[in-house]
Amino acid sequence: MVRGSGILAALTMLAGAAHAEVSTAVRQEDRTLAGLNQPAEMIIDRWGIPHIYAQSARDAFFLQGYNAARDRLWQIDLWRKRGLGRLSASLGPAYVAQDRAARLFLYRGDMAAEWAAYGPGGRESVEAFAAGINAYVAEVRAGKRPLPVEFGLTKSQPEDWKPEDVLRIRSHALVSNVTSEVARARVVCAGGVEADALRRKLEPAHKLSVPKGLDPCDVPADVLKDYVLATEPVNFKALADARTAEVDTDIKLAEVIDRRAAEGSNNWTISGARTATGRPILANDPHRPVGVPALRYIAHLEAPGLSIIGAGEPALPGISFGHNGTTAFGITIFYIDQEDLYVYETRGATYRYKGGWAPMTTVRETIEVKGEAPREVELRFTRHGPVVSEDAARGRAFAIRTIWGEPGLAGYFGSARMWRAKGWDDFQTARNKWGAPPLNLVYADTSGEVGWSAAGRTPVRPNWDGLFPVPGDGRYEWKGFLEDGGLPVSRNPAAGFFATANEMNLPTDYPRDERKLSYEWADATRSVRIKEVLAATPKGTLADSMALQTDAVSAQSRRGIALVRTLASADAEVARALDTLKTWDSNLAVDSAAAAIYEVWANKHLGRATVAVAAPESVREMIGNSSPDPILTWLEAAPPAIRDPILLSSLAAAVAELKVRLGPDMSTWAWGRLHVARFTPAIAALAGPELAAQMSLGPLQIPGSASSPRAATYSMSDFSQTAGASVRFVMDVGAWDNSMAINTPGQSGDPLSPHYRDLFPLWAAGGYVPLRYSREAVNRDAETVVRFAPAK
Repeated sequence: MVRGSGILAALTMLAGAAHAEVSTAVRQEDRTLAGLNQPAEMIIDRWGIPHIYAQSARDAFFLQGYNAARDRLWQIDLWRKRGLGRLSASLGPAYVAQDRAARLFLYRGDMAAEWAAYGPGGRESVEAFAAGINAYVAEVRAGKRPLPVEFGLTKSQPEDWKPEDVLRIRSHALVSNVTSEVARARVVCAGGVEADALRRKLEPAHKLSVPKGLDPCDVPADVLKDYVLATEPVNFKALADARTAEVDTDIKLAEVIDRRAAEGSNNWTISGARTATGRPILANDPHRPVGVPALRYIAHLEAPGLSIIGAGEPALPGISFGHNGTTAFGITIFYIDQEDLYVYETRGATYRYKGGWAPMTTVRETIEVKGEAPREVELRFTRHGPVVSEDAARGRAFAIRTIWGEPGLAGYFGSARMWRAKGWDDFQTARNKWGAPPLNLVYADTSGEVGWSAAGRTPVRPNWDGLFPVPGDGRYEWKGFLEDGGLPVSRNPAAGFFATANEMNLPTDYPRDERKLSYEWADATRSVRIKEVLAATPKGTLADSMALQTDAVSAQSRRGIALVRTLASADAEVARALDTLKTWDSNLAVDSAAAAIYEVWANKHLGRATVAVAAPESVREMIGNSSPDPILTWLEAAPPAIRDPILLSSLAAAVAELKVRLGPDMSTWAWGRLHVARFTPAIAALAGPELAAQMSLGPLQIPGSASSPRAATYSMSDFSQTAGASVRFVMDVGAWDNSMAINTPGQSGDPLSPHYRDLFPLWAAGGYVPLRYSREAVNRDAETVVRFAPAK
């Protein structure tokens, strides 16, 4: 196409110094774009990463929204419809219940306070981003851009966005621990306080007690049905089968908890004193469900006063983690308890409160339904939050108080204060204003500073610990939130590095019992391995951090192996499995027979066998398989006469399953034959076999498990990976072009695009691509250059 010389000149002035020319082999295109204020340019590199160069921050965010729609329109449109409770308008009556549930958790507070909570530039970025999405949607409607195939499968159309849509949706942000509160109440009702120790380990050590006024047996098994439905992804099997989308009552709460507990992360920051170059290194690999399209998207924005590159969720402007040319920042979940379930005595639409009866607030809303008349639904709220369950016959109701209802709590958008942070003080300001999800923020900058801060809106519970549901009669009220500076911090740690992996990492001198941030954390196994490797690496390199992010060694397995090291068995096959485990190096490699034996045994059979002995029969199904940490903790304390039969019988069951799955010859067993990545989008349920095959990826063998730094959580039904790091970053702080990253399976959500699946094999193999930052480096790696001019 003809080059736009005026546009090119303007962009050259914006870029400043001379830079390497783009190859003439690179595809180049000129476009006019309604809504853009000044000429701008976008370079798509060979890995599908967009690099946006604009003459104002507003235009940069506008183009980011436009590009998000270009690559992920179906994904972000579905995110918006699910979050706002608008699925029925596009998909039909099967989703009315899910729409109603989603609307219970929308932000309904003052929007002026909401906008003000994100600091300078926050509102501009959201408004411009939404306008950019709408600009692309307009081009789709005009026939200038293709309608993604998923809209054809659902006979639907993308909708326009309002800026406030981005912020009002809260249900994608991870908070805790209402699911565990309910599970605990159910277990304690059936088996007493002691039974819950086998379900969940508490840290710091804490004596469990039922709050005064609570009868745990008042909490029904399905009390969180609406909550789970509001926070679950869209299931298209409901549409394919012409039935109502709802929570499967056969899925036990323990399984929901296990699935969501897998959504952790790793990060670390290393001082220049401990690196080969003398520059800090910052690494981050957030873990969430893996699949197609990818949960996260990598982007680079350049404009006067704005220079950011990193990753975030594709429906949000800016980045959630990455760097701005001066400071780098990374995130993992820090398990602040940010929600509570309240139990009420009711009379009709009133509830007992402080000796009287308070009215619930009733909101009536209309849900549009495709092909049918609109449905009128009723939403109820107490002073604490949305009512998720009512039992008029018993005079009981249940509501959830969550920080989602507070201004400034849109998930991950607290990162907006990090985009222009120039030093440690800016970093601390950003962390003090952070809302949700609660995070370990790690930091490094070009001056050599490194550090960590816990961040998140923290309820103050003056007279209870947050571990059970509580009566909603006024005895259990949040006393505001922890003040700025109330969360732990470490600046330039003496060890020369700081690493987090969702473990209980409150410092020993922190007032743990007074502030009661949380008692439920991830197993420390990933943290143990990460810290032992970092401590043993006096001069770390980028390659070292990449290797550590994909490290498949399970520190947890050492505990399991220690339990069987002295055991023997008269069963020849069990004896051989014992010998294999005793000589294993705890590396969950794809070719390892020991890894296959350990994972099938420790994660599928050992827990259930232990629960069958250790827990009352009345709670066994509620606890399910539990998780390895509390199970191993119980076994380590049990006398050999009780412990050893459990170990041997469960190992025999694992061997029997492996013989069915992998054949009778143990020498052919390998973890990679079981543990694979196989990605199929939910929408494939509506596609024909050819299109479904085009949309699907894998299987590819994957090392590791939930207990290794290469977090690769899997389904117990077939051992395929369900969660882990879809995106990984390793940043060379100050020499930014050396930084490396990977996303999976690709940057695009279009199954016909080469960037839909191009990164999948590399990710599975533990590989990375360069994260280019300078204009020169970006130009060298360009695949497509698009020059935009404002439409006249």
